[in-house]
Amino acid sequence: MSKQEETYLTPEGKERLKTELVDLVGPQREALAKRLRSAIEMGDLSENADYHKAKEDQAFLEGRIQELKYIIGNAIVIEDDGKPKDKVIVGAHVTIQEDDYPPETYHLVGAKEADPQNGKISHVSPIGSALLDHRVGEIVEAEAPGGTIKFKILKIK
Repeated sequence: MSKQEETYLTPEGKERLKTELVDLVGPQREALAKRLRSAIEMGDLSENADYHKAKEDQAFLEGRIQELKYIIGNAIVIEDDGKPKDKVIVGAHVTIQEDDYPPETYHLVGAKEADPQNGKISHVSPIGSALLDHRVGEIVEAEAPGGTIKFKILKIK
């Protein structure tokens, strides 16, 4: 598996996915089974829209369950060992500054947990991948959709 294909999760992210899986396998699957039974009881399945919708939902649900099982079973969990980091790695909190703009801090996470609005960027995003393996004080360039961005790494935690 290459760095880009590996799935990274924080411990919290893995727990969120496990919670979702438990919900899907339990209550969600049961509710869907009831919908299917109810639709089947209506008779003629060939023109039964409720039945077809329930089967479509079932396929989506089962697909998501399989996806979650795979992710949880194969993910690399990012543990914060509390040690200072001398270079940017997945799991690091990185403070950067572009020109005269205020500094911004990002948590570099796996693609499944990326949430840029809340400061979590993916290690495969333009900024995330540009940051990897760089050190405090270095000027980094990232190719973003709006053009090239240059910023300085101020702190790695």
